[in-house]
Amino acid sequence: MRSTQQFSITLPNEMAEAVRAKVAAGEYATESEVIRDGLRALLARDRAVEEWLRKDVAAAYDKLEADPSRAVAVGAVKARLAATHAKAMTKATKSLPVKA
Repeated sequence: MRSTQQFSITLPNEMAEAVRAKVAAGEYATESEVIRDGLRALLARDRAVEEWLRKDVAAAYDKLEADPSRAVAVGAVKARLAATHAKAMTKATKSLPVKA
């Protein structure tokens, strides 16, 4: 029994060129290796997200269910995010070069 299956895929020109460039640069021996590595990275990301949801998000939800007083109002979250964003933008703006 075969341990592989052949697929025919269509990629946008930009992605196809990126695959060819990886092979041309010697990073991979074949286009198939590039695609396999990309799929492995995608699967690893999916596993990490699933673990985060199961471990951290579910635990936080369970704590909130057990003690609803831990909840933060939507308005407070928005205000905190806006303040954090404003601070980051101010910092970024200060680091831009000044044109003479």
